[in-house]
Amino acid sequence: QVQLVESGGGLVQPGGSLRLSCAASGFTLDRYTIGWFRQAPGKEREVVSCMGRSDGSTTYSDSVKGRFTISRDNAKNTVYLQMNSLKPEDTGVYFCATERYGSSCVFNRPDGMDLWGKGTLVTVSS
Repeated sequence: QVQLVESGGGLVQPGGSLRLSCAASGFTLDRYTIGWFRQAPGKEREVVSCMGRSDGSTTYSDSVKGRFTISRDNAKNTVYLQMNSLKPEDTGVYFCATERYGSSCVFNRPDGMDLWGKGTLVTVSS
C-alpha cells in the first residue's frame, strides 16, 4: 500500500523542540521531492520546507528559516523535520507530501503535490 505516515507531534512549550517523522511505504522516497506543509487553525495550508528529488537541496519558508531542518534517511525511507525554538505561531497540523514531477512544493502550491499523509498535530503553548 502506497502511503505516508507522520509522527512526532505533540504539545510543547515555546522555545522547545520537536522532531517529526514521515515514513513512506510502498515506494522509494529518493525519487520524489518531499515537502512539509502545515495548516494553522483558520488558515490555508502552506509549505514549510522542501527537499529536492535530484540533489537533496532544501528550501524553507521565511518564518521557519534557521529554526527548522529537513532531512532524509534513504535507508529508513523516512523524512524528518527537526523543529527548534518553537513559537506559538508554529501551531498547526503538519503534513508531509511527495511530488514526483514539477515544482509545486517550492512554489507553495499544495494542490500540485501527489501523495499526502494524514498529518500530525503540533501545539506550541505555555
